[in-house]
Formats: sequence, structure tokens, C-alpha cells
Amino acid sequence: MTWSIIAKDNATGQIGIAVATKFFAVGARVPHIAPTFGGIATQALVNPYYGIDGLRLLREGRAPREIVESLIATDSGNASRQVHIMDAKGRIAAYTGKDCVDWCGHLEGDSFSIAGNMLAGGRVLDETAKAYVVNAGTPFARRMIAAMHAGQAAGGDKRGKQSAALLIYGEEEWSDLDLRVDDHADPLAELARLEAVSRERWVHFRKFLPSRKNPAGITDRAVIDAGVAAAQEDER
Repeated sequence: MTWSIIAKDNATGQIGIAVATKFFAVGARVPHIAPTFGGIATQALVNPYYGIDGLRLLREGRAPREIVESLIATDSGNASRQVHIMDAKGRIAAYTGKDCVDWCGHLEGDSFSIAGNMLAGGRVLDETAKAYVVNAGTPFARRMIAAMHAGQAAGGDKRGKQSAALLIYGEEEWSDLDLRVDDHADPLAELARLEAVSRERWVHFRKFLPSRKNPAGITDRAVIDAGVAAAQEDER
């Protein structure tokens, strides 16, 4: 009931997942990321434990193919599942159960993986991939959304539109960006609007938050405000 892209921005090391569907609150169940290890999208008749257990296995250093095989081996309902995984090394594995609704399938490219089910056709994934590749010079979050827009233009979820999400992690355990559109007539357009709003302040502010390298972060509000203002000026 969904299509999604998992990708790594090789310039920053960020790992991201973008997803859209004709179902409520897709961002709450499909995308899972372990920063610096990789990402998992669990979809179709979603099994949330594919994400939960899969991230644990990624952190243990298991390869994506081994993880997929482990997940489906312990799930008697695996014929109705779809999952794809990409680790931080760019290794990819995917599984689409035999009972997933057409059109369903998977494709992969250089540092990205795309999978979907109950789609208007295979062109949804093809156009998502093409847009991701041709927008290589676009900032990562916008590149991911552009790819999903292209998939939607090719038909997207054959039932229609309802929710979308974008999840991006850098090196910290908290997300760089976590945007969710849970119920909207045009969720990808709303996702793009929220991403633009995030650049008004959040993406510049987040660098001052606590990190593993700087556990206190920056707490001087004058320094924070000046840094945000300078970053906003640079983006104009």
C-alpha cells in the first residue's frame, strides 16, 4: 500500500527514508533508521517488528540480506510483507511477499533503494529513481521529496493519496529531520511545504543542540540567534 525510498547522502553521511501511501500516518510505522548503520522500510501488511528487530541486527553488524532472511524466517505472515534495507555501506536487500498486491516490486541504484506495492505500475519506482538521480545536486531532503513527487506523477499508490513522511538521520541518535503528514489531500505537497518551513529555523538551530561530541551543546541564546541569522542569510 506504499512506496518508499531509502538513500544515503554520500556528501554528508546522512541516511534518509521518504514514503507515501493511501493510508493514515505512514510515518509512524514504515521508516526506521539506525544512524551510521542504515535504514529499513517495512510495508504492505506492515510488520513493525521488521523495523524494530532489523535495526538491532544492523547495529550488530549483520548484512542486509542476512537480516531480511532472519526477519521473514520467523514470520508466518511473510507472504503479505514487503521490506527493504540499505546499510551505511550501501549494501541493499529486499523482499516482496507473494501475496503483496500488484503492482509490487523493488529496484536499487547507487546508494539508494526503492520498493512499493499496490502501485499504479512499475513506472512509479522507475520515475522515483530517475528523479533521485537527476537531482544529485539538490540538498538531500529536497532531493528525496522530488523523487517521491516524480513517483506520484507516475501514478503512485493506485488507491490515491493520504499520508507521507520524511525521516533523516545524521550521526546523532536523534533525527536531523522527522516530518510527517498523517492525513492530507496532497500529502507530498504538504511534506514539501513543511520541509521549506524547517529551513526557516530548525535546520540551522539543530547544530546548537547537544551532541555526543559536545554533550551540553550551545546554550547562549545570543550565539544561537546570531548563528541562525547568519545561516538564514547565507541561504537567501
